[in-house]
Amino acid sequence: MRSQKNSNWGFVATLAALCFATAFAAENSSYHQSVETWRKNYEAKLTSDTGWLTVSGIFWLHEGENRFGSDPLNDIVLPPSAPPVAGVFDFHAGRTKVRLEKGVQATIGGKPVESAELRPDEKANYLTLGDLTLYVHVSGTRFAIRLRDKNSKVRKDFTGLKWFRVDESYRVTAKYVPYAQPKEFDSQNILGDPIKVKALGYMLFTLRGQEFRLEAEAADEGPGFFIVFRDLTSGKSTYPASRFLDPDAPKDGPDGKTVELDFNKARNPPCAYNPYTTCPVPVPTNRLRVEIPVGEKLYSREHMY
Repeated sequence: MRSQKNSNWGFVATLAALCFATAFAAENSSYHQSVETWRKNYEAKLTSDTGWLTVSGIFWLHEGENRFGSDPLNDIVLPPSAPPVAGVFDFHAGRTKVRLEKGVQATIGGKPVESAELRPDEKANYLTLGDLTLYVHVSGTRFAIRLRDKNSKVRKDFTGLKWFRVDESYRVTAKYVPYAQPKEFDSQNILGDPIKVKALGYMLFTLRGQEFRLEAEAADEGPGFFIVFRDLTSGKSTYPASRFLDPDAPKDGPDGKTVELDFNKARNPPCAYNPYTTCPVPVPTNRLRVEIPVGEKLYSREHMY
């Protein structure tokens, strides 16, 4: 009888273990699939008509008139699809006005335009000229015209993103500590231009038995965060300057606010694929002395122009 009971208990234990293993595998598979879906959506956005691969030129403005068009003697030389002389960007004391040549058809916000003042880095001030988009971009104290071209060589020659395999141990819960007022840090971009980083707060988390801290900026869109970081894989298997992370808004927990940091979704900055972009480098706090071999890998340099 005792032998029969022991046998029954053994069967129940085995069945319970199998059920647990099955449930764990299903949950793990669901998480892996969610990361893969996120990666596909991110690549689709990157390669879209408005993605970073369309950026195909950056032209530094000088005081006075900056003529633009496809003629090679212009200050700003555009692709052959543009009129030989399309117009002028008149730059003075940090303000930029555009004047189109008579007969040149261009729009801002979908409406025909002949002249207008262009505020820096505002989508509402993008000038569209056929498949080309031009707008004012600020890099530190310098002003430039940034060009987007749906038919850019960078976009046409793009070979696709490369990722590490998904490892859920790099999906961690961080304590979020908000600042009473956004804290400003002096930093720079990859061109060496000085920039200001405004952190809303910082994340405290443990990885591989070590505690780390990351300063977090506001997301470009939505209520989440934007983090620029570097780790010990940088310059080896990942992009040297930095990678980006986009955590969701914090959640309230028993010990305060928490944020999920999923490094499997760490992505390269646009300058990893495109030489015409001006990406930020991480502030010293966000340079982590640990290897994070998950997320996006280094893009092949042979396709950089």
